[in-house]
Amino acid sequence: MDFKNIHIGKLIHKKFKEKDFSIERSCNFLKCTEKEITNMFEQEDLETSILLKWSKLLKYDFFRIYSHHLILYAPPQKIEFSSKYNSKSTLPSFRKNLYTKEIIDFIVELIDTEQKTKLQIMSEYKIPKTTLHKWIEKYGNKK
Repeated sequence: MDFKNIHIGKLIHKKFKEKDFSIERSCNFLKCTEKEITNMFEQEDLETSILLKWSKLLKYDFFRIYSHHLILYAPPQKIEFSSKYNSKSTLPSFRKNLYTKEIIDFIVELIDTEQKTKLQIMSEYKIPKTTLHKWIEKYGNKK
């Protein structure tokens, strides 16, 4: 899975085929035509309301793909001392360092296939050295 370049239409189409859904059922649920559905499969981005409907229909959290992208590629947040940045938000806050099994597998695969070195992963994704070594020990291929 390429978490850097997300083409959500292709991913929905892949899940759609895996689940062997009928196009008629999808049209009824999404309230659209077959042509509109095939157009959605070709789009790189979709409106969140449409993506939510696809997530419900296919029983798959497509939003999590974007969360994984943020975990891997969003720059670390700088600490600002201005009160403007430190004020409490009314929106829920999420911890960035909650790594899912998919993220861990992705990172370990990069090392196992020698696409990236441990040092590259630590600097690029800001993963602590001890965390990375634990993942490799627990999930890595034993050569």
